[in-house]
Amino acid sequence: MSEKENHQTRGAGTTLGIEAGGTRTTVLLVDHLDAVLAQFTCGPANLRLMTGTALERRLQGIRERLGVVPDRLGIGMAGARSEADCAGLRQAVARVWPGVACAVSDDLETALDAIDWLPDCPVQMLLLSGTGSCILGRRRTADGGIRRMKIGGRGHVLGDRASACDIAKHALRAVMTITDQNEALPQLGSDILTHLQLNDPADLIEWSLEATKTELAGVAVPIFRAAAERRDDIAVAVLRRAAERMTKDAFTCASRLLETAGERVQFVFNGAVLLKNSAFAAEVSAMLLARFPQSVVTPVVLPSVWGAVELARRFAKVPGVLDSGFGEKLEAAAPLSNGPGVEVSAAPTEMRNPRSMNFSQLSIAEGIALMLDEDRAIPPAVLAEIDAIEWTVKRIVSAFAAGGRLIYGGAGTSGRLGVLDASECPPTFRTPPDQVQGIIAGGRSALWAAVEGAEDDAEAGRQAIVQRAVREDDVVIGISASGHAPFVWGCLEEAKARGAAAVLLTFNPAHRNDPLPDRVIAPDTGPEVLTGSSRLKAGTATKLVLNILSTLAMTHSGKVMGNLMIDLHPSNHKLRGRAIRIVSELTNSDVVAAEHALGKSSWDVREACRLLGLGTDR
Repeated sequence: MSEKENHQTRGAGTTLGIEAGGTRTTVLLVDHLDAVLAQFTCGPANLRLMTGTALERRLQGIRERLGVVPDRLGIGMAGARSEADCAGLRQAVARVWPGVACAVSDDLETALDAIDWLPDCPVQMLLLSGTGSCILGRRRTADGGIRRMKIGGRGHVLGDRASACDIAKHALRAVMTITDQNEALPQLGSDILTHLQLNDPADLIEWSLEATKTELAGVAVPIFRAAAERRDDIAVAVLRRAAERMTKDAFTCASRLLETAGERVQFVFNGAVLLKNSAFAAEVSAMLLARFPQSVVTPVVLPSVWGAVELARRFAKVPGVLDSGFGEKLEAAAPLSNGPGVEVSAAPTEMRNPRSMNFSQLSIAEGIALMLDEDRAIPPAVLAEIDAIEWTVKRIVSAFAAGGRLIYGGAGTSGRLGVLDASECPPTFRTPPDQVQGIIAGGRSALWAAVEGAEDDAEAGRQAIVQRAVREDDVVIGISASGHAPFVWGCLEEAKARGAAAVLLTFNPAHRNDPLPDRVIAPDTGPEVLTGSSRLKAGTATKLVLNILSTLAMTHSGKVMGNLMIDLHPSNHKLRGRAIRIVSELTNSDVVAAEHALGKSSWDVREACRLLGLGTDR
């Protein structure tokens, strides 16, 4: 063991608190008497904006600077919204500090934990306003648990009401409007130009297109100064509006948590907008107490990182149990299940392929031959599932006839293939954009980059189905190569609960008799050439099955005549040429007449055929 490794021994009785946000990460190491042993800040950390590698680098950097391994650790991190987020964060912490008891939460929860919750206030609410803003309320329940409610925190484009960004945006717009009306820049506009080191109001246009969130928030500084020093009309009006918006959101959040009239609420202020601008904080406080006269307003005194310390100490009282920070207690990491009652390791896609044991030693030509030979097993495996596939096609056709939709849900490669098939239906069959949809775990960014832990979030799958307003006329197909992804099972469970048809497409035959889905399509494509790389045979088979489902469903919905697409959407030169050939072929007309008919029908193939005397409603 090196001298450095020897130094990083466990510090008896020490607790490490980490508060990680979009601006900075604050680290605090204390002993059992709250004596500060180490305290420093480092770069920002938002779980939703970092790769797993970047997160571990941040944590490893903290460990190296500390030089000691704590007894326990609490971490509140921006972006840790769900239990799956917290599970991923715990796993990263465990890799950096193996064996150290850990409690994780979001950074809002730790901010509340930094202040004593008054015993006569059943509801406690955090009003956070800095660069961004958010309101988190929590209530003690009769069974000793905690119920939570959150409003805002959606970023400066969609939300962050009464934040520095919000205040800056409204002030800038007011300044520009008054400039247009009066043909002169008001004094607040001059203050903002001075703050930004700009020379002309026109310079604000380019600045506004390039400014970062932090730079935008910085414009709030001259606004607060103008209101405080000369009672600038624009600044005062903007800040009053911000105070009213914050109070309204706080009222909405509190109303959902209060059970009887007259209950007291403890309002906790945090963030630079509230803590560094006393007049603004006083105005918000007065508005809150006018609505909740029995309540109390308390600013955060200790840094929020102390809340992470308290979180860790609460966890340490329950050895062997992981605290998610959201009120639930989770048993220490159990192996992920491969769907109901099936282990992940038992999935064929996770097994080693005996034919490719020496794959890395094969020549390129030998590797090509082996991969193509393995792919030969795909069509027979898919054909063996013909009954389940046929049932699914018929159910999709019925759904379309009733105005329903086909919705794919998957994670990783499976999710991308579902989105791909959905995206190809409007140009191929002129379907409405929402008739065939794809849902991918982790959202839009997961289309081109891996999103850590996204497939493990069953609740996110359920919520995705809720947000798509799935109903009984719809068909939801969950795609999971191994049959493991909790996100997919969440999709299917919610779909079934809403009366929709639920189908599982998997390459793990162990799921063929699973009772949850209405049908299971489970081709046995066997182990992959590269163990566990389900983008290979399973991915190819997925594309094949989805091709069959959507193509036959559209064909039997009247969008194909013979083998020609009569609802083609000719959106480019190539497709217009194809449309001309289709109309010419179907109507036995020359290409000039076909093109003329298409021009008259706005390039609607079906309508062009009708103009040339061919009915296509058969």
